[in-house]
Order: sequence, then structure tokens, then C-alpha cells
Amino acid sequence: MRFLPFDSNCAAVVAGWPVTAEEAVMWCGLREFPVPEGTVSAWQREPDVTAYALVENELPLAYGELWLDAEEDEVELARIIVAPGVRGRGLGRLLVWGLLAEARLTGLAEICMRVHPENTAALRCYRGAGFEQVDAASTAAWNTGQPVEYTWLRHGSA
Repeated sequence: MRFLPFDSNCAAVVAGWPVTAEEAVMWCGLREFPVPEGTVSAWQREPDVTAYALVENELPLAYGELWLDAEEDEVELARIIVAPGVRGRGLGRLLVWGLLAEARLTGLAEICMRVHPENTAALRCYRGAGFEQVDAASTAAWNTGQPVEYTWLRHGSA
């Protein structure tokens, strides 16, 4: 298993991982289901977004992004998903550890992430990787203008 920069040629594979419309919303906030390949490809062109994958035998098994915000001195882990056939094997946590290592290399002070509040498996994974929920005031401020009341997490070793 290798942690690598994401190959955008695999966008169709990743776009097919959400198995329900609800899962697509929890993963990336999209109400469009199935998620279009072009949407995942377009993410690769966004400024200050870098995507990574866990790859085995040239096939991606997990996907996630870093969103860099130099103005806020933070990096956000985002759009993390594991292929349906390999969930429950700890690959999400391996991916998060790889993303954390890359996030630390940016030199930005804060490492954070938002999680759909009903995504209990993701919350368990991220807490197991050392993320902790931010205080209520920060949560309220950061949720201003968001489509749902996200659970916001911060990594303690930033």
C-alpha cells in the first residue's frame, strides 16, 4: 500500500465510491447522485487543493484532500472516502495519517476538518487519528453559512 498524489485518471473510480445519495452528501456535500466523474476531476484543478490516495496494485483504495489557506494559517483535511469493498480495514486512518504528514509539511499552524454530524464512522476514524472537537464558539462561527451544522475537529499536534 502506498500513499501517493492522486492521479486524476482515477476520478471516475473515486466518483463511484459513494453508494447512496446520503453518502455523497456526507462525503462532499453534493446532492447530485451518482457523483459525476467531472466533478472529481474539477477538484484537482482548484487552487490550494492537493489530493492524495492510498493505492494498492495501481488501484486507488482511499482518497482525500488538503485545502491550504495561508491567510487563515490553516490546512483542512477534506473529501475523505474509502472504496466500499475495503471499508472497515483501517484504510481511512492510514489515509488520514498520510494527509496529516503532508499537512505538517506545509508549515501552516492549524490542521482541522469538518465532518457531517451523522457520519459516525468518519468521526470515530478521525478521533482515533488524534482529532478533537473544537469549542462551541468556534463551531458556531465556522458553521456560519454552511449547508449543515458540521462537527469541526482540530488536530492537537499541529
